[in-house]
Amino acid sequence: MRFRNLLLIAAIAAALAGCTNETLDSVNLSSVKNKTEYQLSSKMVSKMRELGMQKTSPILLRIFKEEGTLEVWKANTANRFQLLKSYKICAWSGKLGPKVKEGDRQAPEGFYPLYPHQMNPNSSYYLAINTGYPNVYDKANGRSGTHLMIHGACSSSGCYSMTDEQIIEIFALARDAFKGGQESVQLQAFPFRMTAENMARHRDNPNIEFWKMLKAGYDQFEVTKRPPQVNVCERKYVFNRQTDGKFNPAGQCPAMSTPPALEMAMASYEKDYQRDYEKALKKFDGMVWYEPTEAERKAIVAEQRKGRELAYAPTGTSLDAGKLMKVSDLEKKLAAQKEAEEAKQAALIQKEALEKATREGRNVPVPQQSPIERPVQQAALQEAPAKKSFWNLFSKSEPESEAAAPVSPAPNGPSAAQPAAAPGQPQSPAVQEQAAAPAEGNVQVANVPAANAETQTPEQPAAEPPKKRPFWKIWGN
Repeated sequence: MRFRNLLLIAAIAAALAGCTNETLDSVNLSSVKNKTEYQLSSKMVSKMRELGMQKTSPILLRIFKEEGTLEVWKANTANRFQLLKSYKICAWSGKLGPKVKEGDRQAPEGFYPLYPHQMNPNSSYYLAINTGYPNVYDKANGRSGTHLMIHGACSSSGCYSMTDEQIIEIFALARDAFKGGQESVQLQAFPFRMTAENMARHRDNPNIEFWKMLKAGYDQFEVTKRPPQVNVCERKYVFNRQTDGKFNPAGQCPAMSTPPALEMAMASYEKDYQRDYEKALKKFDGMVWYEPTEAERKAIVAEQRKGRELAYAPTGTSLDAGKLMKVSDLEKKLAAQKEAEEAKQAALIQKEALEKATREGRNVPVPQQSPIERPVQQAALQEAPAKKSFWNLFSKSEPESEAAAPVSPAPNGPSAAQPAAAPGQPQSPAVQEQAAAPAEGNVQVANVPAANAETQTPEQPAAEPPKKRPFWKIWGN
């Protein structure tokens, strides 16, 4: 028995050796009895020790929309933050750019402090952490929105949604940091990694000025590996600025200064950035980045939904669905999208009008016929000739009673070339169509011989040869 147990243990160890780190770190939710008290895996705790981190040391969260990534950074014993783990965001709604108003389906971008009271263990989306949107900057700029979360369930309407296995681990990391005395966790939400190449690629985006402002905080964290001090004045973010005055979010900024050591480090960083940015501009000369819609991102990951609940709605990344395009090609694509959207809106308006008319008991509007008159329709309004018997439908010529009448010598009248019907006799369809058509000068009808038109007298009209009936008129009169 003991030998069999050793073999079983060896087999399990061999299987685990072939697994990836992601598999080893995955959480089996069926074995979790209390999700708010979930304890981090031994592998996660071992990684902390290797990086010189304590279990309860402070953390920082960074989000990159375009890459679809949420990073957890944790402070080491030197109080410098290192990347502990990177998670793939399961779903985020909207496009790149900040949230502006309630209902725009945009996920927030900016710097947000997360406090213990923003942790929600009773969320309908398994677990949740409220981002605190709108923050001081958002309020100063008149932006609105509520209940913007980082939560589980992989479904988003303006939030950053993770899987349940991911959020339980992120929740535990924040819980332990608060237990260690951290007052607030800084959330940095960016549209993308703010490298020189990415900034050049998105240089034509209407949000570029807002992103340049966020980039100042991004750069300072890249240099110092410590969360920047964030303040707001003149309705804009300022980072790591010293002052003896007070910051008024909507008022004028007080006299400020930057610590000398930070200023020197940032000057060197900015020099390298400008060199890389100029290089990137040449790389993207004549090209522009097409930012995909949420639907286009979802189409990339549609296979992930199969076999899951409808609420599970991964959205994919902008990098996978977007692409570089020539400016002219992008203009055509955007014009086509606008035309399709306008057609969709027009159809919606018509549908609402129809539903409203039906509810109010009014007559349902019927589309009008085309106002363009057609000669054939006009001819049909003339008095219909007497119908022939069924057997005469297949005759090869017109009846003798419908032979051509004498031609009037008047050259300028509309019936100069038209044979007149005898009194009391109906006109043939061909004659009716000729009469309905507008006059076009002195035009002779082809079936009246021009040579005989001048020699014939009204007393002795020349008989026309019998006209053959076109095959397409066998069913008409």
